[in-house]
Amino acid sequence: MKNKPLQSQRPVAPASPPPSRSPRTVFTDEFKRDAVAKLRQPGTNATLLALELGIRRNLLYKWAKVLDESAPGVPLREPGRPPTSDESEVVQLRRRLAKAEQELAVLKKFDAYLTRLKK
Repeated sequence: MKNKPLQSQRPVAPASPPPSRSPRTVFTDEFKRDAVAKLRQPGTNATLLALELGIRRNLLYKWAKVLDESAPGVPLREPGRPPTSDESEVVQLRRRLAKAEQELAVLKKFDAYLTRLKK
């Protein structure tokens, strides 16, 4: 007796919609400084302040640390890698070497794949 696959009458839908990535929020220096100033007021609860501002609590502490370590008039560092002009030549060369090694590894795998197909 052969088992025959059952035909489904209903269309199959994914269990949940695919996650959509929202763009990263970038906060201005003024917003960060105001948030840290509110955090440093006596009797301020960091969790409640973070909820009020719509951010994570650890961001408040990170911004406070950065402000403590920087000079008063210096703008806060933007997210991401520093400009290549600020990096040393050694760091730039190491990054280029890592990229070239990755490309070489991909080419080696492709060569092995093509060799197997020829056999």
